[in-house]
Amino acid sequence: FFCKKKKELSTKRVSTFNLHKKIYSPRTRRTMLIKAIALSTLALFGAANAETTRTETESKAKDLLRIPMYKVSDHEYINRFLIKEREALIAVHNIESTLTAPRNLRGNEDAVKEGKDESEIIKDYANAQYYGVVKIGSPPQEFQVIYDTGSSNLWVPEVGCVHCGYKWIHGGKNKYDSKTSDSFVEDGSEFSIQYGSGAVSGVFAKDTVVLADDITVDNQKFATIHDAAGMGLAYTFAYFDGILGLGFDSISVGGAETVFHNAIDQGKVEKPMFAFYLGDNADGELTFGGYDDEKFEGDELTWVPLSDATYWRIDMDAVKIGLFSVGPSDAIVDSGTSLITGPSVDILAIALEIGAKPTLTGQYTIDCEKVEDLPEMTWTIAGKEYTVPGKNLVIQSGGMCIFAMMGMDFPKPGPQWILGDVFMREYYTVFDYEEKRVGFAKAL
Repeated sequence: FFCKKKKELSTKRVSTFNLHKKIYSPRTRRTMLIKAIALSTLALFGAANAETTRTETESKAKDLLRIPMYKVSDHEYINRFLIKEREALIAVHNIESTLTAPRNLRGNEDAVKEGKDESEIIKDYANAQYYGVVKIGSPPQEFQVIYDTGSSNLWVPEVGCVHCGYKWIHGGKNKYDSKTSDSFVEDGSEFSIQYGSGAVSGVFAKDTVVLADDITVDNQKFATIHDAAGMGLAYTFAYFDGILGLGFDSISVGGAETVFHNAIDQGKVEKPMFAFYLGDNADGELTFGGYDDEKFEGDELTWVPLSDATYWRIDMDAVKIGLFSVGPSDAIVDSGTSLITGPSVDILAIALEIGAKPTLTGQYTIDCEKVEDLPEMTWTIAGKEYTVPGKNLVIQSGGMCIFAMMGMDFPKPGPQWILGDVFMREYYTVFDYEEKRVGFAKAL
């Protein structure tokens, strides 16, 4: 995946996305939670992301271009959890098989043996919290997408898409209309991704894709979706329209070159890297073409080489919380997953260590009065310790506290852990596409 030498720097851009989080008073949260639960009931029954070094001089913050991005509030996350609990209760006879079945990031083992893995990716976006704008077409059509380092395709729903939301829920989904785009090029080959509850299907097309306001990627292959049933009910209630994958070409369905790889090849970014600064109760950013050294502590990033350039996968030395500890393992750094996931047996042991209780969805809840006393959790990566305070391992709203870790078992050669947004909020994370490495520094 080493990329060609780029054009003159004057033609390149360093672009940044801003993320925002809505903040609500406890009373408003309770009111909105009650409304959200009522709405979820209606929908259920009535609607169908080692060496320490500083590389070249980076662009200053004032030179970065920003557009708004958004973080799903904690009360909305709690609502999604409640929806999933309700679905689990309705399908109670399937609970055993659903929670104990192995999860594979690239489909089931039989499909992989049959060579079908290129069209099957298993991923649960019900836990995704961050999304931002991408524009497609000429004139540009705007979509809210999850910028996901755990996948590699760009897809959005098309006009006429079924199971693609309802106008009375967040105003419905934005849908791509090829007839209104002067730069649309028909492809027509089939696109399908298998999710936990079914398939998301459509066809491939090519069009102009704009990241921020200045990174214009020409002739980008992407998918227009005509049936999103595989995303489940969580997609209906989610604010995002589609997914923009920031992984590597090797896991791209249909062999489509990723948007970021195309941006590099077309000389549209200054450097072949992007970086996430995830806001909690403050603004955050996604920066393309470099990183912002004003968003992290100190003067240096700690670089960790990838163990595998498919997902952004790294080796880990150890994981520890309280009296629980485990030795060498590996993880993928995934902006499209809100939680931290690990082997089910390890997550269960951690839950028992801190007093968390299991739910039907496979997640855990914890007594809100114990949150401030939770022990910190430490991941040792390339000899360096990365710690997340215990209270930051909890998503809390409306008197409910969800432990932000979940058991998930991937058959080999799948990763053992996923370091999602909970980890990335604590550590500014830089993804270096050309050097195949990830950089970490304590976020400000």
